[in-house]
Amino acid sequence: MMKEKRDHELQTLKEIAELLNTGTDVDSLLINVLERLLHITELETGWIFLIDEDGNHELAAAVNLPRALARNNTARMCSGDCWCLNKYRNGHLSEATNIMGCKRIEKILAEKVEHTNGLTHHASVPLRAGNERFGILNVGTPEKTTFNDGELALLESVAFQIGTALKRIHLTRLEQEAALSAERNRLARDLHDSVNQLLFSLSLTARGGAEIAENTETKETFTYIQDLAQEALQEMRALIWQLKPHGLENGLISALTTYSEMIGIRIHATVRGLICLSEQMEAVLWRIGQEALANSKKHSGESDVYLVCEVDSERIFFQIRDEGTGFHYDQEASIPSLGLKSMKERAEQMHGSFQLKSSPGNGTEIIITLPLS
Repeated sequence: MMKEKRDHELQTLKEIAELLNTGTDVDSLLINVLERLLHITELETGWIFLIDEDGNHELAAAVNLPRALARNNTARMCSGDCWCLNKYRNGHLSEATNIMGCKRIEKILAEKVEHTNGLTHHASVPLRAGNERFGILNVGTPEKTTFNDGELALLESVAFQIGTALKRIHLTRLEQEAALSAERNRLARDLHDSVNQLLFSLSLTARGGAEIAENTETKETFTYIQDLAQEALQEMRALIWQLKPHGLENGLISALTTYSEMIGIRIHATVRGLICLSEQMEAVLWRIGQEALANSKKHSGESDVYLVCEVDSERIFFQIRDEGTGFHYDQEASIPSLGLKSMKERAEQMHGSFQLKSSPGNGTEIIITLPLS
């Protein structure tokens, strides 16, 4: 009997490890692992909180939550404190633990409005990889008020596997971002050393041709070629700057101001609140801002752009607008250009929102709101 139980535990760990070793998307990975864990252990309910360095929690996965907890898009799970979160934040949740009740569940039962399908207690296990912590795995089943040492040991092994997978995915993303940055730098360097220099040489040659040409028509042709070369050179320098922005180390607003000067527009910036953004968030807002400024330069017919950047304790509000020609845009229709779609995708990747406002003769306004937590 003991051998069969041990074999079952090893099979559980093997199946979950196979899932974790192949997954790259955190959301789907956690759901799949949680479903498999509950199926193998014959537990009914489970959920995973991911917790950042500031102690803010996010419900990353949930399976078979009682209706009272799942109602209103799991609103009860996404806000407020509970005993397992408090123990985690206080550093007292270092191993698999029996929680002698659940604060959220007890509150529901005290209200006597809804029931929890017999769920009253759950086990809590920290998600760890070495000394790094990522969140909590909670599991429970109706009428079960305690977990034995063997069950807790199995849950702790699974939680360690999950924590290791989360660490692996995080490191993989960092490597991908580093590789992308290196490729951008290489491309910027190659463009500067080849195409940029050729355009510069073409501009000088055309100017020389215009100076020595005796025929008016020939002189005008050389001048036209020089103007085209200068315009192309300016576009190329802007492209190189986009690939490898100089000045971002001095802050987002400084970088956008420098970029606007390079492409020939004036930016009027208003900043409210102390801006101290993560490197990833700063990079996202930089890419959105440069695309918005480039669009304004190309399409607005105006040389002034207005930027508002406002930060509070929960979110950053980022607005860029011009008072140019604008265009007809139906809020219910799809976004009309690849550049605008890219802005929306970048904002949503940071769990933020994208809003576009424009109408003929009334300019264009782009509003990005990103959560800081």
